[in-house]
Amino acid sequence: MIDILQSLGLGEWKPVLAAILLPPVPWLLMVLLGAWWLSRRRPVGWLLVVPACVGLWFGSTIAVGEALTRGLLPQVRALGPADVAALRQAVVAHPGTVAIVVLGGGRESLAPEYGVSNLSARSLERLRYGVWLGRETGAPVAFSGGVGHAVGGAMPEAEIAARVAAREFGHALKWTEPASRDTRENASFTIGLLKPVGIKRVVVVTHGWHMPRAMTEFDAAVQRSESKIELSAAPMGLAASSERPLLRWMPSNEGQTRVRDVLREWVARLALG
Repeated sequence: MIDILQSLGLGEWKPVLAAILLPPVPWLLMVLLGAWWLSRRRPVGWLLVVPACVGLWFGSTIAVGEALTRGLLPQVRALGPADVAALRQAVVAHPGTVAIVVLGGGRESLAPEYGVSNLSARSLERLRYGVWLGRETGAPVAFSGGVGHAVGGAMPEAEIAARVAAREFGHALKWTEPASRDTRENASFTIGLLKPVGIKRVVVVTHGWHMPRAMTEFDAAVQRSESKIELSAAPMGLAASSERPLLRWMPSNEGQTRVRDVLREWVARLALG
């Protein structure tokens, strides 16, 4: 599916298609269609309105988001102290061959409070963990992200990340990849950047729900490049919700975001086929 869109020059329409397919749009369309039928055939109208309202409710809850994560996506494990220590040893044993790669998660064209462009909260979380991991292991950090399909503006995300990392985290990025627009290009362009400089192991940093697709794309990019780069996953954002049980079943912004993230990744993985 993704290849077809790209070949037809419709890559820019991916965010629009995702917005149409993902909640709450399908449920809202069912409500509207059901309301239309209520004035004509009440039983048919109620058969559409009631399930749509149920979908709107439960599709905006943390509990359903977590259940979908477990049911639809491969499970990933955060790096533990032993994993970080092993990575540190690998950096010492093979200097110049290990790189931490942070994948972009969005940006703000202009943050009025700063007067400049800024990273989105999601992207900032990834960068923070990547910088922390770089400090803990001694591995250099790269950031991959340009201007995504869904946004406009001229400042690539990687350039913003480089500024934030240096000024706010006090940790300069070793490499920036500013041309990619999606996960596939993140992988392809980053491997193309790191292979010529002798990198043999890439540690990918992104959110846990995004990691399965990211690793699939990076593995494909490695194979296309005919290199022997080893890939390691360093997922973040895996903390369980601290909400009380009843609140986990109440609609919330966090719940809707979790459900949308999981369903978007599930659909994207199906498209990879």
